[in-house]
Amino acid sequence: METPIGAHEQVAILDFGGQYTQLIARRVRECNVFCEILPYDTPLPDLRARRPKGIILSGGPASVYEPNAPRVDPELFMLGIPVLGICYGHQLMAHLLGGTVQPAAQREYGRTLLTVVHAEPLFEQLDFHLTCWMSHGDMVQTPPPGFIVLAETENTPVAAMGDLQRHLYGVQFHPEVAHTPFGMHLLRQFLYAVCGCKGDWTMRNFIEESVARIRAQVGSERVLCAVSGGVDSCTVAALVQRAIGEQLTCIFVDHGLMRAGEAEQVRTLFTQHFPSRLIFVDARERFLQRLQGVVDPEQKRKVIGEEFVRVFEEHADAIGQCRYLAQGTLYPDVIESGTRLAAKIKTHHNVGGLPDWMRMELIEPLRYLFKDEVRRVAQELGLPPEIVWRQPFPGPGLAVRVLGEVTAEKLAIVRAADAILNEELTRTGWAQRVWQAFAVLPDVRSVGVMGDQRTYQYPIVLRVVHSEDAMTAEPAELPWDLLLRVANRISNEVPGVNRVLYDLSSKPPATIEWE
Repeated sequence: METPIGAHEQVAILDFGGQYTQLIARRVRECNVFCEILPYDTPLPDLRARRPKGIILSGGPASVYEPNAPRVDPELFMLGIPVLGICYGHQLMAHLLGGTVQPAAQREYGRTLLTVVHAEPLFEQLDFHLTCWMSHGDMVQTPPPGFIVLAETENTPVAAMGDLQRHLYGVQFHPEVAHTPFGMHLLRQFLYAVCGCKGDWTMRNFIEESVARIRAQVGSERVLCAVSGGVDSCTVAALVQRAIGEQLTCIFVDHGLMRAGEAEQVRTLFTQHFPSRLIFVDARERFLQRLQGVVDPEQKRKVIGEEFVRVFEEHADAIGQCRYLAQGTLYPDVIESGTRLAAKIKTHHNVGGLPDWMRMELIEPLRYLFKDEVRRVAQELGLPPEIVWRQPFPGPGLAVRVLGEVTAEKLAIVRAADAILNEELTRTGWAQRVWQAFAVLPDVRSVGVMGDQRTYQYPIVLRVVHSEDAMTAEPAELPWDLLLRVANRISNEVPGVNRVLYDLSSKPPATIEWE
């Protein structure tokens, strides 16, 4: 995403490879302050040219004493720009400025009691005894010259520190995660009380600037927008529609990996709410053929990504003068697909799954937004609630919920089980209370008994989670009678299933999807 440098007050987040870096960005934007995530080794002249109101150093997996540990130029702290170091960023600041960092005698992971020693300015208006979220093996033993201790824990003498004259601050804990209840207050104090931000970044501003960038990029040419009926792709379609009007053509590809009745639902929903032309492509047979014999989940995503592009480019050629493809890529897709500083979790079909031979240029206005931000954009654009709050569904569809080779038989099984689960959740009001709910078909079979006879059939795993941004998730505590009813219906109504399980894993260590 091209960013409006100079158009807004902004904060630069230097990324040291921490898995929470994107959450820092999300929290900063929740404070109505524009921010960018940049590599930790961004040259100082480039950083200075962005004129940030503040700089945040993220966490990361390294130790400051490792030979190849990521570092910043110590001159960063001489720029006169307020700096907040978080976890590794806190340790790095202490190390570079003359403090002492060493392995902790007692590592701290999880919720930890924090005692505030000096409230000004980060802890103002807070209690002196707080709960925070820690995740570290090293710690700052003594702060650098000019710094004072702001907070401590039983095992960490410098849990927070600050140089009040130079506006340099560090915290060992993670204020960006929900498990630090006062974290948003601390970040807001840094942004507003320390950096002097006013908060001029809103979703309305984002829409106006995205529309202007799309117009400038596209000119008089045509755009093909891939839509799935979900909030991400529909929001992109609405943004592009607002920017270029009749130059937009949308395309929905039924790859045969959708939920029960979903293809026609999407088609109806789109035609009711969008003036754009919609091309409906029935590609069920070609996708299933391409997936024959494919069992590796990464290969599945690449095959699906490639086949999507083949379909898109075939129809772009038919439209004529169509060199752009718009799609609803979000920031979690980019992070999980792997960056220079973050490990690859899984390749998303619309990021790492795109082929090198692809001719079309991408338009991805939501590339650095989280799901909750996209929903706010969608509401601002006037999209209906059934689109705004539609449950997330992966682009590869049921292919990543059928473990092992994807076959028509397995798709029918998982599709039927998924429909039963969501019918019961809707009937009981739970569908609106959870982030995502679906069925998974593992590539194993187990022994059962039905009608006094032995069976050897598939299990179904139910996955129902709460989340805010898809980067973390917790299993939903569904009522026991609801789970039993769903399990009983699936066992009785779905041929080929004799066992139903409920996934209690959080993310991390698991992911929301199974593949």
